[in-house]
Amino acid sequence: MATQTPSSSTNFEDTKKRKRDNSSCSEEDEKIITSSSPSSLMPPWKHDVFLSFYGKDTRNNFMDHLFVDLKRKGILVFSDDETLNRGKCISQELMQAIQESKYAIVIFSTNYTSSKWCLMELAEIVEWEKKTNLTIIPIFYHVDPSDVRNLRGTFAEAFTAHEKDPKVDIKEIDTWRNACRKVSNIAGEHILEDRYESTIIQKISGIIFYNYTMLNILIHDDDRKLVGINSRVEEMMKKLHMESNDVRFLGIHGMGGVGKTTLAEIIYYRASIQFEGSTFISCIREDSRTCGLASLQKQLLSMIMQEEIRIWDHHQGIMVIRTRLQNKKVLIILDDVDSLKQLMALVGNQKWFGPGSRVIITCRDSHLLITHGVNDIYKVELLQTTDALQLFSLSAFKQTHPIENYKEISMDFVNYTQGLPLALKVLGSFLFGRTIDAWKSARDQLEAIPNKEVMDILQISFDGLEESQQKLFLDVACFPQASLQLRDSFKEIYPAIDIEVLVDKSLINKSEYGRLSMYDLLKKMGQEIVRRECPKEPGRRSRLFRVEDVYHMLKNDTGTDAIEGMDLCTKERPNAKAFSKMRKLRFLHFDYFEYIKWCGNPLKYMPSDKLQFLHWSDCHLKSWPSSFQPKNLNVLSMPCNHFKQLWMGLMVLNNLKYLDLSDSENLIETPNLTEAPNLEKIYLAGCESLCEVHPSIGLLKRLKHLSLNECLTRLLILDKFCLPSSFMSFSGLRKLELRDCKNISIFPSVICSLLSLEILRLYGWSMLEKFPDLSRLECLKELRAYETAITQIPSASLIPKSIRSFNLEGHKRLPCESKDLAMFINDYSLTKQSSYPTYDIGSPVEYEMEEIFEVMIIHGWSFGSRIPEWVQNKSNGSSVRLELDGDLKGMGCAIFIVCDCHQFNSPEGTSISSLFKVLTFVGFKFCLDDGTLEDEFYKFVFPPSMDIYFDKPIVFWAYKRTMRFFECWKSNNLDKQNCIKISITVEILDYDSNQTPVELEVKEWGMHLVCPDDAGLGLGSALDSYGQFYSAWKCGMHDKK
Repeated sequence: MATQTPSSSTNFEDTKKRKRDNSSCSEEDEKIITSSSPSSLMPPWKHDVFLSFYGKDTRNNFMDHLFVDLKRKGILVFSDDETLNRGKCISQELMQAIQESKYAIVIFSTNYTSSKWCLMELAEIVEWEKKTNLTIIPIFYHVDPSDVRNLRGTFAEAFTAHEKDPKVDIKEIDTWRNACRKVSNIAGEHILEDRYESTIIQKISGIIFYNYTMLNILIHDDDRKLVGINSRVEEMMKKLHMESNDVRFLGIHGMGGVGKTTLAEIIYYRASIQFEGSTFISCIREDSRTCGLASLQKQLLSMIMQEEIRIWDHHQGIMVIRTRLQNKKVLIILDDVDSLKQLMALVGNQKWFGPGSRVIITCRDSHLLITHGVNDIYKVELLQTTDALQLFSLSAFKQTHPIENYKEISMDFVNYTQGLPLALKVLGSFLFGRTIDAWKSARDQLEAIPNKEVMDILQISFDGLEESQQKLFLDVACFPQASLQLRDSFKEIYPAIDIEVLVDKSLINKSEYGRLSMYDLLKKMGQEIVRRECPKEPGRRSRLFRVEDVYHMLKNDTGTDAIEGMDLCTKERPNAKAFSKMRKLRFLHFDYFEYIKWCGNPLKYMPSDKLQFLHWSDCHLKSWPSSFQPKNLNVLSMPCNHFKQLWMGLMVLNNLKYLDLSDSENLIETPNLTEAPNLEKIYLAGCESLCEVHPSIGLLKRLKHLSLNECLTRLLILDKFCLPSSFMSFSGLRKLELRDCKNISIFPSVICSLLSLEILRLYGWSMLEKFPDLSRLECLKELRAYETAITQIPSASLIPKSIRSFNLEGHKRLPCESKDLAMFINDYSLTKQSSYPTYDIGSPVEYEMEEIFEVMIIHGWSFGSRIPEWVQNKSNGSSVRLELDGDLKGMGCAIFIVCDCHQFNSPEGTSISSLFKVLTFVGFKFCLDDGTLEDEFYKFVFPPSMDIYFDKPIVFWAYKRTMRFFECWKSNNLDKQNCIKISITVEILDYDSNQTPVELEVKEWGMHLVCPDDAGLGLGSALDSYGQFYSAWKCGMHDKK
């Protein structure tokens, strides 16, 4: 039966208001705590069902049977009876009963509309349906729905009688008439002579029981403590596509303890009534091992068929399931599946079941769901902080918010769990009724030893991994800094399939840039698994990562061959000989420990046969011991090392894929890489003393990433090494990064022969004035060129059509003068009119496009004091009022900000001027005056400059395409206002320090909305160039498609 659908993405309005940013920053904790409401979980309904009927027609038959069946199912029913006082108006008691009901069942019988009382009830039901989530279910008891809708027959006669009654107001009759029409248009149940009343009663009571009452019991049961479930249920119901008659398989995926089973249970109780048979089989992972697949098949069939089904083995079970259910509309929920064999035995494919069937599978492994061919997957995420605090409070305090004196420490536990429902419930229950001192003790203990109950649930996924996958998991858990800092290097140690498996099982996260990370609780679990290997002696564990454990092992020389990996972090003077016992060492990570003074050379004593990963930043050693021969090394990362030369002669490194020697200022020669044929990535940027590159680099056929800087300048100019011929051998090179090539004025054409190149990054090419022709690089997707001398937007013909990210920045010092601020690049008439020297005329262009995101920025700064006359919206101070009419898509903004010089030269401005002696940023933020919307606009980058003196006002200007700030405002502007008042904040900060940003006083600023091809504003030819560039590039994009 189809009923009117309530708009219940949540069961009540308070839940809708609890959405918030998924942030757990400490400064927001108080807001989160105060947002928890004691009443937010209490249902506003006193009755499940209100029955409206005409007593003489149905009280002693249909209505009585329906009433009894509803009560038998535990559904709270309000039914007006003869004891209620009847008068001219509907009683306050009845009105309140309607308002406090979730469902209203209206039984239209032959004489229903003859009763003014029934019609008053009906009018009140319709009125209240508009105000709340009241759901109306009409039943047409031996009457034609069209007669009710069109007021024919006895219904017409009843209304005629009412119209003749002088005591009844005509307006009230019209209200009744409209109520009849509205409710009779809702699809309901039509009871005729040939339909069994008992069947219809079972259907109606079942809908109410499963769709609301059981669901409400689940959600509001104090023992279940469900929070944040409503939006998840609604999302899953959408994915089920209940209106479709096809057979759909759906997966619910997420880490252990996140709430997959709870969500599946609620879906089951909400949807099962709409199927001919249904079953919920829980604990499949465990039961398939203890009881066997045949037992699970028997359970599935017996629950659906409502009879005992005998299954002798799972092969017979497959045949029985296919035979008995292929024409039956069923709902099957399989909980905690962990193998394809289980799925093939229980729900082989969609052809096993009748039209309209639905199969829901909960699983920790998303790839298993994909392999089985599910139609859609819903990933259950961790709770947001507000919901997490509420769930924790329900367990810890038996209320929805923390009690006084426990607020701050409650947030410590909430932040520790990161929103994992299982952990929130377990820890909350454990802490219930305990003193604040006990809470503090428990909090401190968790850092050392995690809660066993939580860890046991999480460890189920770990136990199901292959050995190599377990090693990867434990390495990421124990060495998180390595996995984050050296995102490419982990890929070289472990097969890509192992990384993907852990991602599929929600055990690690992989960012779009390849960084591997994991939730803190999983990290704690991995570290606890390692700790349990030998709780008392760190030297007998497989991995050392805690400072105190590393120090203990090195000081006492207790290292053993159990140690596979170590993250060295100690200020003590370690004994290098301690490495000699670590014969299985394969992973070693040192980072930024220049203060470590070793007793001996660690590489001399370090067993190298098993070593796969070596990261040692700022290595103090001057020489590479000949005894150190790490033949199985995959990753060698030694940035900022003190070597002049690494190894002498040949070094067999067949497995080496990643070599990072960047910023090694003493390095004068690259090593001989003849026996490293599989190298894919080399980083040599910042090697300022490098004067010789071994010819073997030209033999690396598999090289994909290459990063160089000043050394390249020397190699191109000095005839020490014929780099162009070597470049020709890099046919597979995909990423090239060239830094600080300050002496090159002509772009090396040999680079354009790298036809596989996808990423080209140029930094610090301060003499490069002409943009190179890159059109031959048909695979190039990303180009970044910063701190060049290019001050003209390049012709689109020079840029390949494959480009997706384009960033160009040009700086050029010109002795220019101007009374007016000239806009956009260098082809304006400055020199004859101005008395202000201009130290930087910039034309940075940031252009990114993937049919989703496109931004264009041209910006610069100059000494000046005025904003151009053509700027329409400007004012003194930091606020500007704009009118935004029509579609803003494709529009751009010209922005000018004037900051007075007095702030730079006043005593308190000393720190500002000093900023420009180092790399400095000036940032801008927009916000509405009411503070409801904020957006960072752009950061200007100022290279170190010693000769800037701020004796004139400074004007920052920029042109930006597509202002998302305005688009957001338009979408949130429910009142459809055209005016917007914006304030701007200007901040200046030192890039290299943690100094608090200094806010600059805005003397004047203005904004003008323009199109790229806007004419007649005096914007200069540069903007026209941009328009041509944009149009040509866009056409090229479409041609490529």
